[in-house]
Amino acid sequence: MNLEKVVFGFFIVLALTLNFGFVVGDVDDPAHHNVIEFFIVLVVNIIATGLKLGDRSQIGAILLSTSLVALLQLLAAALIWTFAVHVADSGMTPQVMAAIVSLSAGAVLANVISVTIMVAETLMLRR
Repeated sequence: MNLEKVVFGFFIVLALTLNFGFVVGDVDDPAHHNVIEFFIVLVVNIIATGLKLGDRSQIGAILLSTSLVALLQLLAAALIWTFAVHVADSGMTPQVMAAIVSLSAGAVLANVISVTIMVAETLMLRR
């Protein structure tokens, strides 16, 4: 068993499951979406992206691109959340929460594609 591939697969699947857990709930209800959980989602996605940087294969490039898409959407959601809570006078509104969850749902889709590619690549390996 290759420990590097285990860690790689662990973080890719963890990024997907944590992000899915954050998205589940009423899209516009801030009580259903925890800021600490969102922070953990962001950190795990950064780690997963970092693990994909060394691969020089075509599939590795696609995995990196899906991870970058997820990371970009999560960073945009984090900026919106930070602006809404710390800068804007209106604070966290249902519309702002809906935008944050929508961006996070896009990141979930990118993570699903990443996990699907990883599983397909694993199934194509021959011994």
